[in-house]
Amino acid sequence: MSDANELTKSELIEVEVAYALPERQTLLRLKVPVGTTAEEAVQRSGLLTRYPDLDLNASKLGIFAKVVPPQRELREGDRVEIYRPLIADPKAVRQKRAEEGKKLKKGGS
Repeated sequence: MSDANELTKSELIEVEVAYALPERQTLLRLKVPVGTTAEEAVQRSGLLTRYPDLDLNASKLGIFAKVVPPQRELREGDRVEIYRPLIADPKAVRQKRAEEGKKLKKGGS
């Protein structure tokens, strides 16, 4: 009779790993052992080789748009998303747009 831990480790779950650049998106399906972490799934996906500029240490990981720690164990059907560092502060961009909108309403330039 096999050990319960051996049985669990041999089970596979299906997950997805997603990475997007402005001009290109990649979504890969993988079968990984139960207990695989978000970071391990990214490493297994081959995306780090396909995108050599991708720095996993500088990127955040998420599952269905919610940031998670890299050591988060995955569940069947999870989609790991790799988030690129922001190049502009979204709050500052919104504030600038709002100020420009006020100028346009007043007829200023």
